Amino acid sequence: MNGNAVRFLRFACALLGVVAAGWFLVVHAADPTRGGFPTDWTHSHAIFSQPANAEQAQRIAQDPRYWQQWYRQRVARTLDTSSDEESSDSFDFRRLRRRTKGFWSENMGTGATVGAANYPAKYSFGITTASCSDYVVFNTGLTGTTTQASIIAYSKLYSGCTGSPSVYWAYNTGGQVLTSPAISLDGTQIAFVQTNGTTASLVLLRYAASGGGASAPVTPTAETSASAYRGCTTPCMMSLPLDISVSASVNDTTSSVFPDYRDDVIYVGGASGWLFKFSGVFLGSPAEVTTGGFPVQLDATAGDALTSPVYDSVSGNVYVADSAGYLYQVGPTGTVTKSAQLDLGRGFVAGPIVDLAAGYVYIFSSRDTAGTNAAVYAFKTSDFPTTVSDGTVGTPTAAGSTTGNPLYEPGFDSTYWNSSDATGNLYVCGRTGGAPRLYQLPITAGTFGTATAIATLTPGGDHEACSPVTDIYNPNASAGPSETVFFSVVDFAHPTPCAAGGCAMSFVDLQWQATTNYNVGQQVLVLSGGAFYTEVATVAGKSGATAPTWPITAGGTVVDGTVTWTGQGATTVTPTAWAADHNYTALDTLVSGTLAEANGTSVYYQIVTKTGRSGATQPTWNTAVNGTTTDGTVTWTNIGAPYQVQATNAGTSGMIIDNIVGSGTPAGTSQIYFSILGSQACPTSGGTGGCAIQASQSGLQ
Repeated sequence: MNGNAVRFLRFACALLGVVAAGWFLVVHAADPTRGGFPTDWTHSHAIFSQPANAEQAQRIAQDPRYWQQWYRQRVARTLDTSSDEESSDSFDFRRLRRRTKGFWSENMGTGATVGAANYPAKYSFGITTASCSDYVVFNTGLTGTTTQASIIAYSKLYSGCTGSPSVYWAYNTGGQVLTSPAISLDGTQIAFVQTNGTTASLVLLRYAASGGGASAPVTPTAETSASAYRGCTTPCMMSLPLDISVSASVNDTTSSVFPDYRDDVIYVGGASGWLFKFSGVFLGSPAEVTTGGFPVQLDATAGDALTSPVYDSVSGNVYVADSAGYLYQVGPTGTVTKSAQLDLGRGFVAGPIVDLAAGYVYIFSSRDTAGTNAAVYAFKTSDFPTTVSDGTVGTPTAAGSTTGNPLYEPGFDSTYWNSSDATGNLYVCGRTGGAPRLYQLPITAGTFGTATAIATLTPGGDHEACSPVTDIYNPNASAGPSETVFFSVVDFAHPTPCAAGGCAMSFVDLQWQATTNYNVGQQVLVLSGGAFYTEVATVAGKSGATAPTWPITAGGTVVDGTVTWTGQGATTVTPTAWAADHNYTALDTLVSGTLAEANGTSVYYQIVTKTGRSGATQPTWNTAVNGTTTDGTVTWTNIGAPYQVQATNAGTSGMIIDNIVGSGTPAGTSQIYFSILGSQACPTSGGTGGCAIQASQSGLQ
C-alpha cells in the first residue's frame, strides 16, 4: 500500500472508528488530489466539519475540496529533495532571514492591489513536498496594457529556491481583473473574470513560464473557439462573455469564479443580480450554460450586484448574496429562493460560507435587522431562511451606525473543523461605527453563543473595517500544536510596532484541552471573567482533567496537572517600554522586547525575574520562551510572543495560507500570501507600488 493510502486508511479509522473496507475503497477512489492542489478563496468558503456517519462521509468525500482541506490541515511538507536548488536536509529558513529578512515583497505596479474582498491563489504540485515549481497568482486590479500586467504569478517561492522569488509569468489580458482568480486541479489553467468598461467575461488562461514582469507583461494569444483553446500554444486564453441574451452582456466587479471541479463547471455572479454557469471549463469544451434555468436573474426588481457564489456539491444548490442584503439559494435547475433582508447597512460584500458536512450556510452582515449590530447569521441548508427567525444570529459588536462598514469573512477554528455537529468558534474582525475589534463567536450545534472581544485593534474612533480573518491550525509546529488567526486593519493600528498605520497581525487562538501533553512554548487562549488571556507553557507536562483558575496578570503562574502556565496578561495589555539605567525593583514587571525585521515585528514579553538596574542600551533579547536576558544587574525572562505584526501603508487583501510545518522541517515552506491595499516600498523587487507579499508563518504568529 502506498503512503497516500496509508494516510487515508488512518484518517478513515480515526474518523469513523470502524469502516468497512469496501466503503473505504470507494471514498479513496474519489480522491483527486494525489498529484497536487490549489489554495484559493473558495477553500475558505466551501468547508467541511467532520462527517457524523459513514453515509455522510461518503457523500462529501466525492468533493475534491474535502480532500484538499484534509491534506492542507494535516500533512506537513518539506522542500522537494529532488530540487536542484538545495536538499531539505540543508534547507534553513534562517538563511532567508539573513538574506531577505524572512519574506518577499514584489511590486505589481502603481496602485496595484488584489482588493479588500479578494485573495491570491496558490498551487502546490506536491502533497508532502513543497517544490520550487509551486506558484502563486495575484490579480493586480489594474487595466492590462503593454506596460502593465493585469495578472501575475511568482514561482521559486521558498527560501531554498535559487533566485527566490521569480516572476513565473506576467500577462496583459486586455482588461481589469477585479476579483479573485482560481486554479484548475492540475495547476495548468487559471480562471478569472475580466471587465472591460461595462461588460465582463470569464477568462480561461493556459499559461507558460513566460517571465516578463509587472511593467513588461506578455500578451497571451486570444482564442475564439473551444477547440482552438484546447490545442493552443501557451500562453493563450479564451474569453466567454457574461451574456444574458444573444445581444446583451453584464459587468462583474464583485463576484469571483467558483469552480466545481467534479463536474468541470464554473459559477460566477454579475451585475443586476445575474448568476452564470459555464461548463467544460478546464477539461472539456468551455461554454456558457443557457439551459436549465441559466443564466438566472435572482431579483429582477432590485438587480443588485452579487457576491461570490458557493456551490454545495451535497445538495446541488448554489448560495450567493447581493449588495442589497439578501441571501439566495439557487437550485440545480435555476429555481431561486430569496431570504429576508439580512443586511440593512452596507450590504453583503463577502460570499457565504457553506459547511457541506454539517449542512449550514453562514453569511456576514454589516448591520443586522435590528439596525444596531454587525452580525453573523447561520442557517440550515435544508431549511432556507425565508424569514430571519429560520436561523440563528451572532452579534459581534453592539456599536451601531447608519450604513455600517463592510463585514468580511470570519475564520473557523480547529475545534469547529474537528466537530461533527457544527460546534466550535469563529473569529471575526468588525466594526460598525467604532474601533474595529477581533471577536470570538462560539457555536454549539449551529447555534451562536455570546460574542466576546479578544482585542480592540485601534485606540478608538470610526476607523475603517478589518480584512477577512484566516485561521490556521498547525499540528506539527516545533513546540507542539499551534493555532493562530491572521487579519489586518487599514489604519490607526493599536500595536505600537505598526505606529498607528495599517497593520497585518495575528493572535493565538489555540483552545486549552484537558489531559493533553503540552511543551514549553505552546500558547493557549483562555476566557476568564469575561476577558481573554494568553497563557504560555513554561514547564512541560500533561494538563489536568479540568481547567485551572487562570492567572490574569502578566507573569502569574498556575500548575495545571503537571504543566506550568505563565500568563501574558490580557490581550489588550500595553507593556511598559524598556528604560535605560532604570532601577527595576518589582518582580514580574512587564516590558516588551522587539525583534524588528522586514517580515514583521516579533513582540516578546519580558518580565523581571531578578531585580536590579538596567544597562545603558537595550539588550539583545532572548527570543526563546523561558530564556533569560541579562541587562545590567536585571535578569529578564521571556514569557512568549502574544502577537506579531507587519506594518503596512494600508490594510491587506484576504490571506491565503498554505502548508504546515513539522518539527525539524524547514519553516521556509510555510507561507502566507496577500497584497496590500495601498502603495509602499516593495523591498525585494524595488520601487514603490502595490506589493504582492509572502510572509512566513513563523514571522507572523
